[in-house]
Amino acid sequence: MADLSKYRNIGIFAHVDAGKTTTTERILKLTGKIHKTGEVHDGESTTDFMEQEAERGITIQSAAVTCEWKGHRLNVIDTPGHVDFTVEVYRSLKVLDGGIGVFCGSGGVEPQSETNWRYANESEVARVIFVNKLDRMGADFYRVVGQVEKVLGANPLVMTLPIGIEDQFCGVVDVLEKKAYVWDETGLPENYEVQDVPADMVDKVEEYHEMLIETAVEQDDDLMEAYMEGEMPSLEQIKACIRKGTRDLAFFPTYCGSAFKNKGMQLVLDAVVDYLPAPTEVDPQPLTDPETGEPTGEVATVSADEPLKALAFKIMDDRFGALTFIRIYSGRMKKGDTILNSATGKTERIGRMVEMQADERTELTEAQAGDIIAVVGMKNVQTGHTLCDPKHECTLEAMIFPDPVISIAVAPKDKGGNEKMGVAIGKMVAEDPSFQVETDEDSGETILKGMGELHLDIKVDILKRTYGVDLIVGQPQVAYRETITQEVEDSYTHKKQSGGSGQFGKIDYRIKPGEQNSGFTFTSSVVGGNVPKEFWPAVEKGFASMMQEGVLAGFPVLDVEVELFDGGFHAVDSSAIAFEIAAKGAFRQSIPKAGPQLLEPIMKVDVFTPEDNVGDVIGDLNRRRGMIKDQEAGAMGVRIKGEVPLSEMFGYIGHLRTITSGRGQFSMEFSHYSPCPNNVAEEVIAAEKAKKAAK
Repeated sequence: MADLSKYRNIGIFAHVDAGKTTTTERILKLTGKIHKTGEVHDGESTTDFMEQEAERGITIQSAAVTCEWKGHRLNVIDTPGHVDFTVEVYRSLKVLDGGIGVFCGSGGVEPQSETNWRYANESEVARVIFVNKLDRMGADFYRVVGQVEKVLGANPLVMTLPIGIEDQFCGVVDVLEKKAYVWDETGLPENYEVQDVPADMVDKVEEYHEMLIETAVEQDDDLMEAYMEGEMPSLEQIKACIRKGTRDLAFFPTYCGSAFKNKGMQLVLDAVVDYLPAPTEVDPQPLTDPETGEPTGEVATVSADEPLKALAFKIMDDRFGALTFIRIYSGRMKKGDTILNSATGKTERIGRMVEMQADERTELTEAQAGDIIAVVGMKNVQTGHTLCDPKHECTLEAMIFPDPVISIAVAPKDKGGNEKMGVAIGKMVAEDPSFQVETDEDSGETILKGMGELHLDIKVDILKRTYGVDLIVGQPQVAYRETITQEVEDSYTHKKQSGGSGQFGKIDYRIKPGEQNSGFTFTSSVVGGNVPKEFWPAVEKGFASMMQEGVLAGFPVLDVEVELFDGGFHAVDSSAIAFEIAAKGAFRQSIPKAGPQLLEPIMKVDVFTPEDNVGDVIGDLNRRRGMIKDQEAGAMGVRIKGEVPLSEMFGYIGHLRTITSGRGQFSMEFSHYSPCPNNVAEEVIAAEKAKKAAK
């Protein structure tokens, strides 16, 4: 079995169009996995193998590939950059030990890079930075390094400097070893020479070399003292310090180049091997209590000799059947083994195991801790389930996915398509946890929910092409919520006498607005046993069950605190069900008195526009009830950050392109819920009532 110190599980993540997929293609080419590189703009890259990806030139699913570099085995996952598919990035980060953050040399740190960077920080994933596209107009390596410091609050450790810029970009200088790597005009990655540092760069390289050594030796007190006394550390010692600092997220080794033009990629691969952690060097995954989800204090030690612990992080349906992607943390997995899914309590037998090469595959007979593999044909496994040894049951920390913010109603075009649509949507929901489906009980409509217009657009496209289901798509709907604005103290008695034992429950309670995003909280301060303790959960359950449907327009209710402070019970007639019914009646009685209010989802919007159009873009955002928070001028244009209600943002991209002659871009993600203005609330409530009346 393999030596774990020679493994690197890494992901490539960045903003849309920073060049992640091209970078992955170059890694595969350099490591000898493919002989002809496919280009994204021709729709021929290895990892973007879905039709929708090839057409739109964007990555939708994260794809996994395995390759070798300098005796090390790299498992690389190319993730999507588009904000609607953040869930793919999030779940990939969960199972990776390191990453390459790619930034565009001219675009710099873009909105989506911030989100992905934040996710990586939360998952504590060590990263190297690659500033790509330095051959492009407006590229500026030093500006991007400044943005990494300012916008991401990170500490970039500059390892290479560019030689020339834009059209003149021909190579990079290795700051640590003070050597220049210069590529010739053939565009082949292997055609480069190692030369002396160009004369006009000697001072700059010296300055960065000094900064590099100073930052690195901070990781080792003895070396630092020796360095202060004028003793230079050896190359091995510096590399060990950089490795430690990278692993502890103290800094991020930063490289530059052009993936498309094959310049500078070898140094990035060397950095992956030299500085990113092996599976054994990362803090092991915590085990959690299956009931509460709290950590138990135990961890999944990365070793092939431990009992099996593995996490299913992605499910994909392809022409060979359902594939379950698994990261093995401890132990071994062999073909024919019986394993336990601790989430369902059921055992499954491992049939075929494969190593993935995007959509190609190699059969395996066994895998061990540190591997990322796929298993064919698992029945009941979902994203985030833990697979373990039946004799040693355990649960790994689960994944948390964001809630959808936008929904559309769909119906099949022909009558017979219902069943086909149901099966197809079932498969898609298993693959993507941020995509949800529900049936409206009143109208019988199928409602699809997702993270944004593009997300749902692609899902409808997949249904049509992959599963042959043509849909009629309704207008996008916003996920409104309701809350209250005033405190109410009230009392409610539920009495029912119908021969035999009756029902009786009396509660005195306060209902008041809770903290923002606190959901529903229930407390009881009853003293003296007026409502016996065993009935408190029933009261809580009664109130909680009513939170799904508010009194204004039937939307779920948020941020409400209920305190039970007194009440009354009957020795014979009181029961849990009586108190639950009392709580439901109390909700209906008191919420209308508590100043109910409609809330709407507010999106964090990040718009990029050429300078000439800034006024028009801001004016347009203001008309959409937006609040402008910040604007910052860059070399290529201006970035405007603001918060805008989701209901005003439908079809915005088309409008933005019209204003900016096609040069504007934007991204948005859910920020928070905020009260609707009265005129908007009245329209929404009226529309909901009309809908219900029509049914």
